[in-house]
Amino acid sequence: MSSTMMMERTGLGMPGIPMPGMGASTMGTPTVAAPTSGYLMVPRCMMKFEKCQGGMKIICSCDDQMACSMMQNLCSMLQGGMYSCCTMMNGMMICSCNFTLGMCRCEMTDKGICITYTCGDSKCSEMIQACCDCLSCMVQDGCTCCIMMNNTPVACGCSESAATASKPAGKR
Repeated sequence: MSSTMMMERTGLGMPGIPMPGMGASTMGTPTVAAPTSGYLMVPRCMMKFEKCQGGMKIICSCDDQMACSMMQNLCSMLQGGMYSCCTMMNGMMICSCNFTLGMCRCEMTDKGICITYTCGDSKCSEMIQACCDCLSCMVQDGCTCCIMMNNTPVACGCSESAATASKPAGKR
């Protein structure tokens, strides 16, 4: 399935630096018996980060209907817990954001999901919007972003402009 991405569950953080809620460090962990037991399939999508009144919106959209359904089902099952995302480049985590300053709401759209992250406090809203600027810049410039709910990846992707810029000239 070309609309999903294979990710190693233990590789979301940097070696020796545990991710919040991910347990102990991956350094020194014995290898697993089955080669794919530490991996999971994550729907691949196009992401857009937008500022809104009191916070930000993350819009994840998939052209593939199966990937879209998978992402929506994961979000439906995991709603109500901790939301977070991390951006990666060349397999290294660049930035991690835990959405703890306000309230998150996940809504289904016809091509994916829309996560709204807002707060009533003006200073917290400013910080949320600064995170929006940071995440938007990173995905525009080529980073991959992974959205997680309850520390389970539900979507992974990049911005549409970064995806079209990386295609060879004859295939646009």
